[in-house]
Amino acid sequence: MISFKDIELTDKEWVKPLLAISDFRGTEYCFTSLYMWSSIYHTKIARIEDLFLIRSETQDSFSYLYPAGKGDIKIAMERMMEDAQSCNKEFTMSSITPQQREEIERLFPGKFEFTPIRNSFDYIYLRESLATLSGKKYQPKRNFISRFKELPNWEYETISSKDPILCKQQLEECYRMNEQWCQMSQCNHNSSKSQECCAVRKVLKDFIGLNLEGGLLRVDGQVIAYTIGEPLNSDTYIVHIEKAFADIKGAYPMINQSFILDRTDGFQYINREDDAGDEGLRKAKLSYNPVFMVEKYFAIPK
Repeated sequence: MISFKDIELTDKEWVKPLLAISDFRGTEYCFTSLYMWSSIYHTKIARIEDLFLIRSETQDSFSYLYPAGKGDIKIAMERMMEDAQSCNKEFTMSSITPQQREEIERLFPGKFEFTPIRNSFDYIYLRESLATLSGKKYQPKRNFISRFKELPNWEYETISSKDPILCKQQLEECYRMNEQWCQMSQCNHNSSKSQECCAVRKVLKDFIGLNLEGGLLRVDGQVIAYTIGEPLNSDTYIVHIEKAFADIKGAYPMINQSFILDRTDGFQYINREDDAGDEGLRKAKLSYNPVFMVEKYFAIPK
């Protein structure tokens, strides 16, 4: 049986080097993503030599991610299967990429059935496209930004732990803005939004410890939009959170472009995560013209 444990902030020190070895581009292979959603998905982690294992739990099953790091994948997966069996849980795997699927099929020929989960596909964009918004397809975004810039007394600020006192003040303002956003979005009547709000609170609380980066927009001194992200792998930057008051025209595209220009220089791609099956979110993410998607499969033994 594998010694899985709850995710703690201090685990970042040994987890991130193992994730860096694999250099995966999927959201699930980011420590912050695992940490912020851990209580919702009952996520636990373990280490077998230089392999990093991740397990989430439902009432009847354990769902594992493809191991990250370096080592014998076949032995690790066999131990994962034994772990599920020892706990009387069904063994499943989630967020399997096409490349990982090929390796699993090579190691366990014909053993697994794979189903694509479109709601979990990550949206990947060219950094240059989001930074410049050039071309006809981005004309609506540029129009919204122009409208936003007509507002008096607006400003953009970087959120950085390099100035802890200012950073703490900014995060407190973002927290209050997030609570207001949740009230306006009626999070209490929507389980997925309520869960997201809890995850966002966790990130804001541990922003400095997670070594995150952020940006915010003010109008007349009040925070009306903010975003948080970090480097994901060698060529991709990930945006975890982006919130804006929808009634302020252009706030979303403005915070999007401002943050990309401010913090993501040197990266080729931007991962803006999945849409969780939300139609409005899917339409918004498609409107930014992703260059490709990180496809993900759910796997169960045949």
